[in-house]
Amino acid sequence: MAKKLDAKDIELYLLENTDFFLSRESLVNELSFKHDTEGATSLLEMQIRKLRDEQSRLMDMLSGFVSTGKENEELFFKSKNLTLSLIASENFDEVKKTVESFFEKNFEIDSCILEALSGPELQDLESKTGLGMSKDAILMGPLSREKMDAFFSSDSIKSAVISVMKLKKGFALLKMGSNEPTKYLGDGDTTFIEYIRDIIVKVLESKEA
Repeated sequence: MAKKLDAKDIELYLLENTDFFLSRESLVNELSFKHDTEGATSLLEMQIRKLRDEQSRLMDMLSGFVSTGKENEELFFKSKNLTLSLIASENFDEVKKTVESFFEKNFEIDSCILEALSGPELQDLESKTGLGMSKDAILMGPLSREKMDAFFSSDSIKSAVISVMKLKKGFALLKMGSNEPTKYLGDGDTTFIEYIRDIIVKVLESKEA
């Protein structure tokens, strides 16, 4: 007696012979599939629906790539203009004004402060906040009210990015604060901040020479 095929056997066979229906168009026309409460749906309709879904997914991905590309291009030109402006700065005050204006204008930052500190002043700040302020440290996140008070004079700042810069003579801090608690989170990408920090350090050190 011939072995009775079960659904699994048929499924495995079709997976191994994906061209099975190519020469059996009349059979395809007779096939129908129950799809939720919408009634019978032909195999062709199911394939078209799947292709449309896949096309929609790919279009969404493409739109995302294009959008990211434009954002990266805009960021490149902004950082280029900042770099040129910093190079043209004559002293710390001009660097400070350029940096603060750049971030407040281009990144919707509620407070941006670039300040110079001596070694003892940095140590005092470490004591007040309990945060490690070592060379090139970047601190990010919604800090406590006491810590925010040590960095900003405004009570409205809820989250911040603090970048420590070691200079030839002393230190500098780049402080960016937002009134939104979730604006800056501890797991954010710091690549751009590191890039800007390194430019600022090079420019300031050139003014010290």
